[in-house]
Amino acid sequence: MDPFNLPAAMDGGTAKVGDGVPYADGPRHKLDIYAPEQRGAAAPVVFFIYGGGWNRGERSDYQFVGRALASRGFVTVIADYRLVPDVAYPAFLEDSARALRWVQDNIASYGGDPNRLFLAGHSAGAYNAVMLALDPSFLKEYGVTMPILGVGALSGPYDFYPFEYDEVRNAFGSAPNPEGTQPINLVTSAAPPMYLASGTTDPIVRVQNTEHFAQALRDQGVWVTTQYYEGFGHMEPVIAMGALWRWRMPVLDDMVAFFQRFGAFPSGVPYVAVAPEPPEMMPDAVAPMNQIIADLDAMFQRIEE
Repeated sequence: MDPFNLPAAMDGGTAKVGDGVPYADGPRHKLDIYAPEQRGAAAPVVFFIYGGGWNRGERSDYQFVGRALASRGFVTVIADYRLVPDVAYPAFLEDSARALRWVQDNIASYGGDPNRLFLAGHSAGAYNAVMLALDPSFLKEYGVTMPILGVGALSGPYDFYPFEYDEVRNAFGSAPNPEGTQPINLVTSAAPPMYLASGTTDPIVRVQNTEHFAQALRDQGVWVTTQYYEGFGHMEPVIAMGALWRWRMPVLDDMVAFFQRFGAFPSGVPYVAVAPEPPEMMPDAVAPMNQIIADLDAMFQRIEE
């Protein structure tokens, strides 16, 4: 993900205000915090969970997401969590719940308002985010009482049982109740509002996953905003949150507008970054963008049929 984290490819007017902050013991229990450089009153908080098939990923790969959301007025937290094969379900969810307890106890010291919390994630991270919102047992275990005002989920798998691919078998195959690992089976009317987005040609998680999950939420009376980005695949929605590819699709604007609808900035409008024009020329390191996307997609197995 290095091309998207070059200084010229990230949003200005932001600061990394926490770097490798431990939220528990262990090398995978650290988090980073991003915030607007100009901070006054306490800001809303986004807890962003990256993907990687539950077996890869680093918080440092997603600096561009942290700075993108910070440029729109959010204090953004990105935490590492333990990965397969060292752990399996539900350890990665427990880690995120533990990190949220740290947020609850400490984010005010970094300019964030714990009463204006939003979850967001991409791919496996989108799964993690919606599971934390749907299954209260994880947050209860760690004493997290902050309200979740909304969830922004990109390219997420929500209905992938039976487990047909090694990536999900390794992560979920030992779960005593496999149906209980599926977000689509846990939907109740108590779920928070959700923004669900997917590329229409996603080769890793088919767009129907989002469609079916959205319908299950609507059937329970839960507010759902869906966005389907025509012709885009699995990685593009999260990459387009960053300044380098923001001209490709309005995913950041769409997510921020959703968070605004549900109370992110009740007393005013946040600073809004200007979406860049398509670049006329890019450095050699970032020019072959389509090839970079193809290489990233090739790292993943399909999650569901």
